Amino acid sequence: MKQPLLLAAAMTALLALTTPASAQDKVLNLYSARHYQTDEALYANFTKLTGIKINRLEGREDELVERLRNEGDASPADVFVTVDVSRLEIADKLGLFQPVKSALLEERIPANLRTPTWFSFSKRARLIVYNKVGVKRDLVQTYEGLANPALKGQVCMRSGSHPYNLSLGAAMIAHDGEAATEAWARGLVANFARAPKGGDTDQLRAVGAGECGVTISNSYYLVRLMRSTKPADRETVEALGVVWPNQASWGTHVNVSGAGVLKHAPHKEAAIKFLEYLASDEAQGYFANGNNEWPVVKSAVAKNPELQALGDFKHDALPMTELSKHIAAAQRAYDRAGWK
Repeated sequence: MKQPLLLAAAMTALLALTTPASAQDKVLNLYSARHYQTDEALYANFTKLTGIKINRLEGREDELVERLRNEGDASPADVFVTVDVSRLEIADKLGLFQPVKSALLEERIPANLRTPTWFSFSKRARLIVYNKVGVKRDLVQTYEGLANPALKGQVCMRSGSHPYNLSLGAAMIAHDGEAATEAWARGLVANFARAPKGGDTDQLRAVGAGECGVTISNSYYLVRLMRSTKPADRETVEALGVVWPNQASWGTHVNVSGAGVLKHAPHKEAAIKFLEYLASDEAQGYFANGNNEWPVVKSAVAKNPELQALGDFKHDALPMTELSKHIAAAQRAYDRAGWK
């Protein structure tokens, strides 16, 4: 995030604190770790519908969490929005959220995608993507299969400490056990084509170029390339095959973007209204069509041809509360396996 924008958002939030109480009823102070331009329309529409002005401070997840800890009960923030279960779990364990009771949220957000203190508002899947020329599709049907010695020198991955991979590891521990997950991570490391580096898009491009044969990527990175008009991106997509992993077992791992009302929120009523708005069909459409994520609400329709082109698949139905229990164990297993 550009520093001037961060400073401007911080000043706006500070001004909100010094505004008379009567004017504060129409204010929401939002700390967001989502950095997608398409969210601008979502926030603007909330203000249009409710008259509640959003003062937004954007930053990296760890920076915002540390800021909230330092601010304590003097924090101006009402809502914290971030991506990935592991990051939401860190905030929750630090006691930053407060329980929220909302019949609307409980009705619209599936039970496995919410906790007593935070709610999921969009989904992204962890896909297996392979080079159609260099790798046989039947070798890459499951996450576990990527540890097969037949794929030695073929696997590209981002860091094992990245939250996306930690959440996948947590899911595998929940389904397969910690010992089996560590053994899988050791096999995966043994198959690396190179040391982990870069993000998911970098892995996709490396697979497309034949630098390695297979990777795991969040779905929205792939769809972003599919929607690109750049010749290089089109060439990459043409070289890639896509697999929904573990369709014969526990299903493809799904992660989320989510949000919660902060413990010391000065505008709690506005904060709950905002979360309820994020569960509306309209807001769910912004997530799907703007950032290539799936809605969490069943009645919401995604009008995103490239996203829809990936087709239907069996989701891992593991509750977020169960997934979050195993994040730390996943990191320990990866560390022991040498996945840095």
